[in-house]
Amino acid sequence: MKLKKLLATALAVTMTMSLTACGNSATTADTAGETQDSTAKAEDAGEKTKISITFRDDGSTVLKDWFQNAYDTYPDKDKIDVEISPITASEGDYFAKIALALQSEDTAPDIVCEDTFQLASDVAAGYLADLSPYLKDYTEWNDGTYYGALVDGVTYDDGSVYGVPYCTDTRGLWYNKEVFEAAGLDTEWQPKTWQDVIDTCAVIKEKCPDVVPFWCNSGVATGEATSMQTYEMLLYGTGEQLLDENDKWIVSSENILKSLNFVNTIYSQGYGPSLSKVLNGEAGNTSSREYLPAGKLAISLDGYWITGNYKDTGAAPWPEYEEKLGIAAMPTTEGQDPGSVTMSGGWALSIPELSDQKDAAFDFLKYCMSYDVYKNAIIAQGNIATRTDISSDETYSSQPFMEKCTSFLDGAFYRPRNSQYSTVTTHIQTMVESVVSGTTPEDAMAQYKADVTNSVGEENIVEK
Repeated sequence: MKLKKLLATALAVTMTMSLTACGNSATTADTAGETQDSTAKAEDAGEKTKISITFRDDGSTVLKDWFQNAYDTYPDKDKIDVEISPITASEGDYFAKIALALQSEDTAPDIVCEDTFQLASDVAAGYLADLSPYLKDYTEWNDGTYYGALVDGVTYDDGSVYGVPYCTDTRGLWYNKEVFEAAGLDTEWQPKTWQDVIDTCAVIKEKCPDVVPFWCNSGVATGEATSMQTYEMLLYGTGEQLLDENDKWIVSSENILKSLNFVNTIYSQGYGPSLSKVLNGEAGNTSSREYLPAGKLAISLDGYWITGNYKDTGAAPWPEYEEKLGIAAMPTTEGQDPGSVTMSGGWALSIPELSDQKDAAFDFLKYCMSYDVYKNAIIAQGNIATRTDISSDETYSSQPFMEKCTSFLDGAFYRPRNSQYSTVTTHIQTMVESVVSGTTPEDAMAQYKADVTNSVGEENIVEK
């Protein structure tokens, strides 16, 4: 076992340079025998095999509780010790710290929680182990237990797989019904166009001046949440995507301007929160855990998982959330087909290439995903399950908003599985924040074009 105690020190180092792939060229097949040998030696010596698991601590204990419960009930608990090592960081900082940790044998955990958008770049960097040799004997992976689209999302063209998805999600417009009622609005709200959303914000600002009409992640500090559940929810609602049919990044178009103009309208008209609230890493928690339940926010463009906050075990229990909260599908620009849009993503359990206990790690990973252990965890998370058999459980399926939010998956869009995405997304965040901070949409798009071109090369971009 490597010196995992160095993890905290290494992860605290600020990222000041581009991360490069680690120099270890051993394959999963090569190291599988080595990890098997090390496990066997530990058992022969009467020692427990030690594995570590790392994830982002966002202020909730649901992931920690999941892994602790899995360990407490693990059938081979007498053979392993599990070190649960959360990282307290903003979303963007978490990715940077994980990438740093994965470069060293001394700091690489044995299981890591990966946002599936990050898989392509981490795989390209050589940070993650190919799980295919393990998955071939994992019955539930091969018998349709996992949703096919999610399996496809972590399976590469050569058949290699780098993570087992443990949650997926959809996004929409959450709204406080009490605020809507006070503003004289229909509490069964479903806007048909972007203009309907803007018009609703105007009414709320007039009728409820102490309430923030609209909140969307808008800054660099909120990282991928700004890219995916704000900008991409808008862009894909125009009918355009990030890449064209030739897999080139679209860096200038009327639809990009439409998306940025929507954001500009929210902030220039005073419909959004103060910049001090929205341009920091805790903005998502502020909106979902403080403003929305307290009636200080009318509409929030966010994901299904926010309901996990409101459960008895959540970070911000709200017993009345089922009655006081509503969810509307995000409309397309002009209400054109398909009428509404959602982006979908999720997280996966992966094993780093430099883990020295891959066999033990995968066995524990499988147990974490076993029906009873996983069912309770995904309910507590407030996320949509990746196992199809969970949907028949009444406790899971009867959760407020579960049926409607799951229905959004029909025709959902996913981020491109392109290794350049993790770079391009940082430029998206900068572009959105610049508009929020007063830059014109035209100037922000021009800078985005320059930034993306510089990052991916002129041969990989296109203007429309």
